[in-house]
Amino acid sequence: MTHTVFKLVDRASWQAAAPSGAFAGSAVDVRDGFIHFSTAEQVRETAARYFAGQSDLLLVAVATDPLGDALKWEPSRGGALFPHLYAPLPLDAVRWVADVGLDPTGSHVFPDLHR
Repeated sequence: MTHTVFKLVDRASWQAAAPSGAFAGSAVDVRDGFIHFSTAEQVRETAARYFAGQSDLLLVAVATDPLGDALKWEPSRGGALFPHLYAPLPLDAVRWVADVGLDPTGSHVFPDLHR
């Protein structure tokens, strides 16, 4: 499997997690009982499907190794395996955070995912 997974999150939610040292998830994550992640191949579709038109997004790149057994790969869209974290995300597992803006057509603009 991949060694980096990605979380799309609004800036305010992410900044609120900083003092605690862990991100408990967005409202959708809390409702579902796990933190939703995407792979590099999945994240653009995730953005288009669930974050259409949302401009104040961050892309959080997370190392999978520190997450251990709390990270599960489970079928979702059309049977594709998506990474789900059944624990708060420790901020020390974060590799980098970048802005995800919108271009003039309203499509998300992503940074280089393989930095």
